[in-house]
Parts: sequence; C-alpha cells; structure tokens
Amino acid sequence: MHDYKIDPAQALKARLNQETARLPFAELLRYYAAGSVIKVANQLDLVDVAVQFALDKKEQVAAWMQAGQVQRASDADGARWQAQDAALWAVVVSPWVLVQEEKPAHLGHTLQ
Repeated sequence: MHDYKIDPAQALKARLNQETARLPFAELLRYYAAGSVIKVANQLDLVDVAVQFALDKKEQVAAWMQAGQVQRASDADGARWQAQDAALWAVVVSPWVLVQEEKPAHLGHTLQ
C-alpha cells in the first residue's frame, strides 16, 4: 500500500482555485463598501496571492503591498468598475475578497 501525503499548501491552492470565479462588480459592491476588497495586480497569480493570505504570510503580503501589487481597492477603482459594469476574478479569503481584472493578452500564455 502506498502512503500518499497531501501537501496542505497544494490542497489549499486547489481549493481556492476551485472557489475562484468571475463576478460582476455589482455582486461585490457590499464587500467593496465595507473595505474588504483587495485588488491584485495582473502580474501576480490571484490564487497564489490568496494562498499567501490564507497562510498568513505577512512578509510576502507586505512586500506585494510595498510594491503596489496588492492593495485595498480605491474609490477610483470602484467608480471605474461600476462605470464599466466590470466583471472581476474574485476569491474569498475571509475577511477579504481578493479581485483581479482581466489580464491583458500580452500577459497571458502564448503557444510556441
């Protein structure tokens, strides 16, 4: 019999990946109004950031915040998302809702 061990971080990442969805900003409005929406820069992987939040990796989160790659959604963000009727990728890591805008095509994967 094989004794397979599941890496807890990998299991968490898989769960958060399954819980990630594209939502209209209107559905996120109450969380935004409560100051619970965290914007993740397109250069980062939303699920990887969510894992770091869930594991309480304060140093990594602080480094992203210092670099401006992770931050609370601003009034300008909210106004823009509402005006554009934007759909955002979102994942909940209580008490936060981490969101990310659609990645520009040049940041996506390309076939070689």
